Amino acid sequence: MSHETAHERTTRRRARAGAGAGAWSALLLCLMSTLLATAWTTAPRAAPGPPAPEDPVPALGRAWPVGLRPLVVRAWEPPPTPYARGHRGVDLSAPPGSPVRAVASGRVSFAGRVAGRGVIAVGLSATGDPPLRTTYEPVRASVRKGDEVTAGTILGTLEASPSHCPTACLHWGLRRGETYLDPLSLLPPWLLRRGPSRLLPVPE
Repeated sequence: MSHETAHERTTRRRARAGAGAGAWSALLLCLMSTLLATAWTTAPRAAPGPPAPEDPVPALGRAWPVGLRPLVVRAWEPPPTPYARGHRGVDLSAPPGSPVRAVASGRVSFAGRVAGRGVIAVGLSATGDPPLRTTYEPVRASVRKGDEVTAGTILGTLEASPSHCPTACLHWGLRRGETYLDPLSLLPPWLLRRGPSRLLPVPE
């Protein structure tokens, strides 16, 4: 025969109810955590934005590489991929023997021959790390590696070397590290406006 009092029975019922409520609370918390985790992993993510634009090229040029306003035989045509075809520079018409000048101040980083052609490279001053670097070819160099130059300094003379131009021309390039850029972007508007420029047909 049970001697449990009414008070004890009430206390036991309340304990059972509390245990049941605790179990339900734990189950609901577990379900909510699962739903939140699922929503996080399956929610659509924002599409990646476009790549950050390249640093703009400062218009610090103060002279054309050849002449006062040479004809552009072929413009800069950036390749769609690093190894695709394109034209990594501009071709400027000039007769062989023409003086080739630095477009801006800097230091000669290379002056020699590459595949039989005279090439000069000049790292431009105060243009970041890695610095902008201009290249000129085919040129018979009158400067050496390490020479400091200013805008208008004669680097050498244009060679009468076979090229893809219909007439003798200077190939002028611009790079930052391994990235090719448009060398004409170095020139300020007052230099670009000096006289007319036209593109000549490129032979097939």
